[in-house]
Amino acid sequence: MTHLLKKPHVHQSFITNSAIFSHSYKWMQNISHNNSTNSFLKSSLGKKVCVRRCGSSCIRVVMAKGSSSDTKSHHNVKALVSVKESDGGLIKNIVTGIVGNKHLILELVSAELDPKANSKGETIKGTAHETEKKENEVQYEATFEVPVDFGNVGAVLVENEHDKEIFLKNIVLDGFPDGPVHLTCQSWIQPKHDTPTKRVFFTNKMYLPSQTPSGLRKLREDELIELRGNGEGERKKSDRIYDYDVYNDLGDPDITTDLKRPVLGGTKQYPYPRRCRTGRKHSDTDPLYEERSTLDFYVPRDEAFAETKQTQFNTSAVSLGLTTIIQSLDAIVTDINLGFANFEDIEAIYKEGFQLPNLESNDSNFLQKLIPKFFKHANDSQNVVRFDTPEPYKRDRFFWFSDVEFARETLAGANPYSIQLVKEWPLKSKLDPQIYGSPESAITREIIESQMTNYSTVEEAIKEKKLFMLDYHDFYLPYVSKVREIEGTTLYGSRTLFFLTSEGILKPLAIELTRPPIDGKSQWKQVFTPNSDSTNIWLWRLAKAHVLVHDSGHHELISHWLRTHCVVEPIIIATHRQLSSIHPIFRLLHPHLRYTMEINKVAREVLINASGLLEISFFSKKYTMELSSVAYDKLWQFDLQALPNDLINRGMAVEDPNAQHGVKLIIEDYPFANDGLLIWDAIKQWVTEYVNHYYPSSETIESDQELQAWWTEIRTVGHADKSEEPWWPNLKTQNDLINIITTIAWTASAHHSAVNFTQYAYIGFFPNRPTIARKKMPTEDPTKEEWEKFMNHPEQTLLECFPSQIQATLFMIVMSILSEHSPDEEYIGQKIEPSWGENSTIKAAFEKLQRRLNEIEGIIDSRNEDRNMKNRHGAGIVPYESLKPFSGPGVTGKGVPYSISI
Repeated sequence: MTHLLKKPHVHQSFITNSAIFSHSYKWMQNISHNNSTNSFLKSSLGKKVCVRRCGSSCIRVVMAKGSSSDTKSHHNVKALVSVKESDGGLIKNIVTGIVGNKHLILELVSAELDPKANSKGETIKGTAHETEKKENEVQYEATFEVPVDFGNVGAVLVENEHDKEIFLKNIVLDGFPDGPVHLTCQSWIQPKHDTPTKRVFFTNKMYLPSQTPSGLRKLREDELIELRGNGEGERKKSDRIYDYDVYNDLGDPDITTDLKRPVLGGTKQYPYPRRCRTGRKHSDTDPLYEERSTLDFYVPRDEAFAETKQTQFNTSAVSLGLTTIIQSLDAIVTDINLGFANFEDIEAIYKEGFQLPNLESNDSNFLQKLIPKFFKHANDSQNVVRFDTPEPYKRDRFFWFSDVEFARETLAGANPYSIQLVKEWPLKSKLDPQIYGSPESAITREIIESQMTNYSTVEEAIKEKKLFMLDYHDFYLPYVSKVREIEGTTLYGSRTLFFLTSEGILKPLAIELTRPPIDGKSQWKQVFTPNSDSTNIWLWRLAKAHVLVHDSGHHELISHWLRTHCVVEPIIIATHRQLSSIHPIFRLLHPHLRYTMEINKVAREVLINASGLLEISFFSKKYTMELSSVAYDKLWQFDLQALPNDLINRGMAVEDPNAQHGVKLIIEDYPFANDGLLIWDAIKQWVTEYVNHYYPSSETIESDQELQAWWTEIRTVGHADKSEEPWWPNLKTQNDLINIITTIAWTASAHHSAVNFTQYAYIGFFPNRPTIARKKMPTEDPTKEEWEKFMNHPEQTLLECFPSQIQATLFMIVMSILSEHSPDEEYIGQKIEPSWGENSTIKAAFEKLQRRLNEIEGIIDSRNEDRNMKNRHGAGIVPYESLKPFSGPGVTGKGVPYSISI
């Protein structure tokens, strides 16, 4: 309610005869310079004296207690409101609204309840009008008379009386004795006629639930209730509702039954993390699915890309619909399975561009509108798609052919998360031999021992931790038969063994490819090695291509999509549903949540859906997301998202309390792990100081109802299909919370960066990391014609195994888009959040984080210049910069944003 201004309070007054007052006043002036003056008189003269006549015979003197400003019954407070300018015409809309006498209504909310107001919070209402336009924003102002006994302002209620939504950046309240009060808003405000509920914005001061001032408690609770919604109805674009659903919108049975896909999540067969609920109508064809009639899925309004980011996507074609591009190219190109005739044709893409067939003018204009970035240097009449040359290819055009590079990229490439230590011998499958055939590996000790130096037996090499492996045998083998039923793709289970040399680099030893019993044929398996005659060398190259396909699938589906984008989305939803925006942990996590739900929405629209980019470009075709569910079921654990735990689990490190990071790496020159541990420790130190400041004891952790509800909901709702797993951390102590928050922050920042921003560098030249193998090995049950073709033209056999022209071109476009930093990217530790800056302890801890990240930049640079670190330095080798904290915009191959923002 509006607070009524009270009459000025008179602290002291006395009546004096006007005849004697003049003489007495002069006397007081004279003695005021005397050091022995009566203390009462001295103190009285230091206060403002107000003289008023009382009729004809007397005057009233009023002496206020305190300084001159204390005589005021109120503070004159000015609210300065910043509204973000929009390239899409927001300024024009606002100005039009102002002319029409539209404005913003603000209500100041007292942090403390008035005991006489029946527990209702005090508010003071004012109207904010436009005052000036600055670069990229419009300023509004409102004035308030705030009674001195109003108390501290704890929040501001906002109503938008314009006809369109506005983006409110911040509010500053100036005029209080203790200085300005800041509110960081960064939110879309809907017009009052659309959303009558007043928006609440709290000041930048943070409170645990138990410490919340009385005037803010109900606002805090009501805001969370509003964000949760009631789980009913279809969400509108303007909504701010955070709720859960299963992945029931990837298939599209309304078009054809061929586009049906399993619903992921909610069943034992297909467990999966939850995604944001949209409430769309379900399909008439199959009520298990949501309709996909409109490719503009809901995300809460504040999760959508900011304008700079959206502009980047517009020029990169994603927001306009990669599906449309795919359909257009399919119609234009006569043969979607057409491969490259020779390697010169592949190389010509980067020199001359990819020449599309002759197009009708409408088709040509349409494509150029959709993918202008790739037409930027082309003659419009040529229909040429242009690609930047990937950095490794610039340095060494034969880099992809090298076995040394093949091994090095397991430690410093796009997927450094798969390499693991060999701990047992002999290698053996855990799958049912009745279904998949003999479990024993075909890799014998003779094959391995003949290629090792300084070690006479496999057992000795294993004991000394010298053998490593990419193991995709048991994971892929159950899908070999299914995948092979699809035209234009094939699959094996695979194992690839490496030996750690005395130089600290990995040397490939053997590749085993396995096909289970299929079509009445018995199990087939074969081992390929690099040290052999010309025929076997070409077989080795083909086998290596298959393994790279397997690794690319694991990278994109598991290391990238599942372990970052997918598992973080329910954490974001729970954070908004259970942690108030004035909760310290909400403010700590918020930078790590930016844009993720929007990019995941785009993925569901055009990338991971049935007939989407991944199904077109990857070997797994319609089983792509099903494989992701299998990985979630069998491989994913929250505790293994933590970098040290992940390294230990893969045998790439051992616990060592005397080591710098508490773990000792088995391969000393493991660029991802070495740099990653620097970032991990920097994040953990920052989180430790932050958490310990707000939670001085374990009791404060356990008694924080919002925090406990948050962690419970992440486990039991967001990851409901794995809620009973024993590896979930408890949340009882400061260390528990520190480890949980550090793991989330690492996953959203450095983990994602390590597997995302080098994608174009290593996948942009697709022979280095093909995503689909279209032909089986020529030694697997070959016909006479197949064998002769391989023997006479082995290069052609390899080219026919690689992706087709359309598959390669489309995926190169996607890799370029996903590897690109937006101009508005927010890098970890680069800019302090306003709420952190208002607390001296937190500000000091953040500044320490900044200094450390700048030091890490220098450390990484020095490591890349160290000639002894052969996995990151050498002729033609791209330095490992994936985890350098900062970057400029574009495809740079470095930079660690706070969040999964692309």
